[in-house]
Amino acid sequence: MTWIVKRARQLIGLVLLCAIFGRMWVEYCLRGGGRWGIRERAEWQMRFAQKLLGMLRLRVETIGTPAEGGFIAANHQGYIDILVMASLTPQVFLSKKSVGDWPVIGRFVKMAGTLFIDRSRRSEVSRQEIGFARAIGAKVGMTVYLEGTSTDGSEVRPFKSSLLQPVVSNQWSVTPAFIRYECDGGDPAFDVCWWGDMTFGKHLLKMMTLRSIRATIVFGSAREPGADRKALAKALHADVVALSKKTPSPISRETAF
Repeated sequence: MTWIVKRARQLIGLVLLCAIFGRMWVEYCLRGGGRWGIRERAEWQMRFAQKLLGMLRLRVETIGTPAEGGFIAANHQGYIDILVMASLTPQVFLSKKSVGDWPVIGRFVKMAGTLFIDRSRRSEVSRQEIGFARAIGAKVGMTVYLEGTSTDGSEVRPFKSSLLQPVVSNQWSVTPAFIRYECDGGDPAFDVCWWGDMTFGKHLLKMMTLRSIRATIVFGSAREPGADRKALAKALHADVVALSKKTPSPISRETAF
């Protein structure tokens, strides 16, 4: 791809991105989004995510389906995971507290009903249990990323169990899921996945130059939580690793389609 074509795609992408953000802001304001409940915010977020994925030329393919309004435990490869999951079903997401302070994006995730957690405080998970219960009660799903960080997609890191305590306490079932990315015109490990010390803006601009992206999500069977969050974390990790072997292997990182 020539330098001119790459820059053209980035420019077009930025224009479309601004247009989508503007349109969704207007919809939120005109429809009285400040008074929306959890379900309405999650549905607005779903429409928002679908438009953004269309702008990025990202196609989502699924194998299996999660139970409506339940927990999903998935591997984590960056911010694109949230858009992909949000595009499929109304969702509430849990994010680190600092994201709420990001310019523009922070405002939008707040509008979508995102729950924020301060990982430096051990009491935060218990504090968020009410938010979890409200989401599940409204038949809105919650995807949790238990690896604790995002990766390049080459492995599924061990799951941390702290976020699962409310799940065990309330006996909410959890559906395991595995996400794999392929792209045409780049390397998904670096051009789709966002991890390590990658800069958000630079990464997004690079992703805009890709000709197309495909996300394949494999959902497993819902698992009852049992009485031990650590045992549940290990079982879910094993489920997700097993699902990773069921996704179609990419032909190559450069020509995935």
